[in-house]
Amino acid sequence: MTQQTDHPRSTLPERARNYEQAPQGTVPGLRPKIGIIADDVTGATDVAVALRRRGLRTLLFFGTPPADVKLPRHDALVIALKTRMIPALEAVDLTLEAHRWLQVNNVDLTYFKYCSTFDSTSGGNIGPVLDALADDLGARSVITTPSSPEHGRTQYGGQLFVGDLPLAESHMRHHPLTPMKDSDLQRLFAEQSTGKTVLVNHQTVREGAAAIRNATQEAAAGGARYVFVDAVSEDDLVQIGLAAIGHRLIAGAAGLAGGIAAAISELYGPADDNGLVPVEESGLAAVIAGSCSTRTLEQIEHMHRAGRPAYFLDAAATSDPRVLSANALDWYDGLPLNSSPIIYSSVEPLLLSRIQQQLGVQGSSLILEQATGLIARGLVARGVQRLIAAGGETCGAVISALGVTGGLVGKEEDRGVPWIHVQGEQNLFLLLKSGNFGDHTLLVRASTPLSHEVPGAELGSA
Repeated sequence: MTQQTDHPRSTLPERARNYEQAPQGTVPGLRPKIGIIADDVTGATDVAVALRRRGLRTLLFFGTPPADVKLPRHDALVIALKTRMIPALEAVDLTLEAHRWLQVNNVDLTYFKYCSTFDSTSGGNIGPVLDALADDLGARSVITTPSSPEHGRTQYGGQLFVGDLPLAESHMRHHPLTPMKDSDLQRLFAEQSTGKTVLVNHQTVREGAAAIRNATQEAAAGGARYVFVDAVSEDDLVQIGLAAIGHRLIAGAAGLAGGIAAAISELYGPADDNGLVPVEESGLAAVIAGSCSTRTLEQIEHMHRAGRPAYFLDAAATSDPRVLSANALDWYDGLPLNSSPIIYSSVEPLLLSRIQQQLGVQGSSLILEQATGLIARGLVARGVQRLIAAGGETCGAVISALGVTGGLVGKEEDRGVPWIHVQGEQNLFLLLKSGNFGDHTLLVRASTPLSHEVPGAELGSA
């Protein structure tokens, strides 16, 4: 593939000429097409709905689609991978496979979506993946920020905040797989990449898109490859999005992707309705939870308080995933119809530590992922049509076990948590929830028996 650099090709549409300089790579009247590669399933659903919310016609795929897949009209293609926790070289290979599929399908802008808490260790994948993508695209500079204010993630002074706390002082410090012990994004990134980084501070961001664009160009001229841009509000992200249009490669959380989508809609107008409107979700519901985040634990507790049947997957007591899943499905078979139960492995940090000491971190994760996949397959075979999964690794296991390749993005059950309508021989509706997403009532609300399907069904408390 011929390498290209980020040189301007034309000017903006008439309504955008108030900017000091046209974003690079735009063509009047032609909407740029976005290709997004997400490093986990819940991140992909989060970013897909952010684009859809801004009016972009968005298709979501789980894994790189086959070469001959037929695509309806679209403005954005989102590919969900499961690369956050795997070896870096393997993550690079899978990402480049997805990237080249996107290139064949003529995307103008490639976006690598990572977690808003910059989940990664010193041997993590964000740096190697971005290095490989930048090399392949010949990108001179890559604008990036993990800021996602609607989820309480902001970047200020190059530091990542979770709510009011620096990342290293938040609950992420004790994450079982990716403990975050530093809040400085440039230091974190330097552990994974040799690419030079530069910070564009919030004072520059407040001056608007033209100032951000100039700072980015100056950084590139000075040899910087990665530009971390402060953002504490949605408006900041839109200004960054306006500055970023025309770049070949951008990276960040769903917040910046939404800012880019808003910028595209502002510059080119909203997309026409693409007709990709899923039908209303229906059918029996069940929840599978594996996240050990504080929010998911609160949501599970609310399920208990609502009186929902609950089954704990105890890998320490039963380490064979086939036996573990069979026991859970036997339990499910004994429940009343439409009881909307939860099957979970989520535990508080102290108990999780004991389980990991007994089985090993990777060993316990593998057991539970395999069991989760078998349970998901068994629940669908038993007639479950609304399947709610909590936790990135859990969602990935469900998707893989069910062989789901993609679906239509439907309504949001909570901010950034949309229903996915999987079209096939039977209707299947998936709600794929990142560990920290949703209020404490989300699992109860999403799994509530539908009153129009079960006369007299109690809708449960919220």
